[in-house]
Amino acid sequence: MGTLEGNTMSGEPKGPKRKPIAATSEMGRLMQAHFKGLDHSARTGERKVAWCNSVGPAELLRAMDFDVYFPENHGAMLGSTRTATENIPAANAIGYSPEVCSYMTSDIGAFLRNETPLLRAYGIKSVPKPDVLVYNTNQCRDVQEWFNYFARHFKVPAIGVDSPRAIVHLNEAIIGDVQFQLEALVPHLERITQEPLDKDRLAETVELSLIATRLWSDVLETATHSPSPLTFFDGTIHMGPIVVLRGTQEAVEYYDLLLKEMKDRVREGVAAVDGEQHRIYWEGMPIWGRLRTHSELFARLGCAVVASTYCNSWIFNDFDPSDPWRSMARAYSGIFITRSEEVKERYIREMLKRYSIDGIVFHDSKTCAANSNARYGMPQRIQEETGIPALVIDGDLNDLRLVSDEQLVTNIEAYVEQLGG
Repeated sequence: MGTLEGNTMSGEPKGPKRKPIAATSEMGRLMQAHFKGLDHSARTGERKVAWCNSVGPAELLRAMDFDVYFPENHGAMLGSTRTATENIPAANAIGYSPEVCSYMTSDIGAFLRNETPLLRAYGIKSVPKPDVLVYNTNQCRDVQEWFNYFARHFKVPAIGVDSPRAIVHLNEAIIGDVQFQLEALVPHLERITQEPLDKDRLAETVELSLIATRLWSDVLETATHSPSPLTFFDGTIHMGPIVVLRGTQEAVEYYDLLLKEMKDRVREGVAAVDGEQHRIYWEGMPIWGRLRTHSELFARLGCAVVASTYCNSWIFNDFDPSDPWRSMARAYSGIFITRSEEVKERYIREMLKRYSIDGIVFHDSKTCAANSNARYGMPQRIQEETGIPALVIDGDLNDLRLVSDEQLVTNIEAYVEQLGG
């Protein structure tokens, strides 16, 4: 959701050059149009602006003709441009703990300091002023607190859905509760737009999301081939449209384009990592400020990081335009992050088999407990059950003060040697 930057660790040998993906230029055009449109709406008031979390009810908001902004995407941009760390202390100074989500603290800190990577990227001076903020706590509580900060600042409503966590069985009681909460958002949103919800439009946006999410799934599935045509690091960049443009025709067309390119690579035997020796699964958040560094590190070691839980988090096969409310409730309640350890382990074991994985790296992101799955013995259990060696690395999604580059390189090199590299 950010942009790959040319960051390298001091003294580290440069790895093989990554093969550029041609569709990247089209993605850049789409992302620019998205942010320019938001900026125009916020400045002119021609369209209402809703803030939404990345696994929130974007389909509903688009159906009600909101321009939709995703602060997590902005947080990832702060991370990938390596400006997050300098902004976090400003949020700490007003009482936000250094231990809570560094997406949130870097985003609030950047706002307090009147800074944004949107200025350098698109000439946009600030994030768009919201008319409403809409969240779903399926990801974590921090999303709610994050949105509440901006709701207080801008004096606009923050409304949302309180979702259950650690779900073993996604049963009727859970789906019904979340569906009720989703439908209860409508009267609040109608008061802001002064227009009733168009049910046909809602079905249309759900269908567009379904098509786009299936295409995105097919893109990621091309990495089951060996050599893999793309890596996890490519996926973190090209997932941008499935987050910020979900529910639009533009997202559908983009992933159709990207899928064609990946299929061409498979047919022609184009490898994302030359001389692919080992196939790695990445579990957890990216370290946004080290995307390029880590991409080149693994490539230098002959490792293709071919799959992840993170990039697959925006695959919603449960969407159904004939029953939008129930299907949205099921899709948004059934994501990996909401499930129990048992369900998560079963999912990961299936992914390891499907992608012919040789090794699994768990990133324990210090300020993102909800997306860190190395804290309750999972790596050890999976290694024991599958025989696939597991490595746990310490770091963070945005706060580079919590990342030891030298230690990380040493640990990964030793791990790859263990794999036989």
